[in-house]
Amino acid sequence: MKARLFIPAEKAALLCIDLQEEHRQDERYLVEGFGDVLERVSRLQETARERRVPVLHAAFVVDAEEVPASRPLHPRGPDGKSAFSDRHDPRTEICAEVAPKGGEPVFFKSEASAFGNRELKAHLEELGIQWLLIAGVWTEACVDLTVRQAVDFGFRVLLVKDACGSGTLTMHQVAILNLANRLYGGAVVDCQDACALLSGQGVDARQTPRPVPLRFRAETINELYEGV
Repeated sequence: MKARLFIPAEKAALLCIDLQEEHRQDERYLVEGFGDVLERVSRLQETARERRVPVLHAAFVVDAEEVPASRPLHPRGPDGKSAFSDRHDPRTEICAEVAPKGGEPVFFKSEASAFGNRELKAHLEELGIQWLLIAGVWTEACVDLTVRQAVDFGFRVLLVKDACGSGTLTMHQVAILNLANRLYGGAVVDCQDACALLSGQGVDARQTPRPVPLRFRAETINELYEGV
């Protein structure tokens, strides 16, 4: 269901998740359409900064020696280092086009959800944030878990669907539809509408009044994704 939506920009923040070089340099972890994702996130960041909306960054960085015993199956390479996002790998750097500016905080994490860094929730609460715009990669992994935890914590999430990405377009689209089915209190929007909302304009946005309003099959994924 789409309904007219306005948000108070003074109660909003933009969270950019795991936009790191490994997703365009490491053949194992390439994100399809990553360049387009970065361009849209850059546009979101520019709009947020113009409107004095806080821009926050999360980055996945793993020190294999510090992986807790509760995660014995964490993937490792032959050298014992983390199989992805290893702290010693320069490809964990945030891409220059969407890198922090002017002292914007970076919340480093060693698990999927950005809320794995406990300081993120405290920071948002200190700022009085009600609406959290979320963009980043991978949609079905770190974005998904961050969105679900944000909703559990009582934040209204604006999921910017075309500013997120995954290993394939289909993986991304399915993840967006699954989140749209349970995005209580929030909405799915595209980059253009997200920028409009940050600028004080109203948009028609997909909102979720009840669980699982979208039922999809392989042949209907594209159509439903375009509609959210």
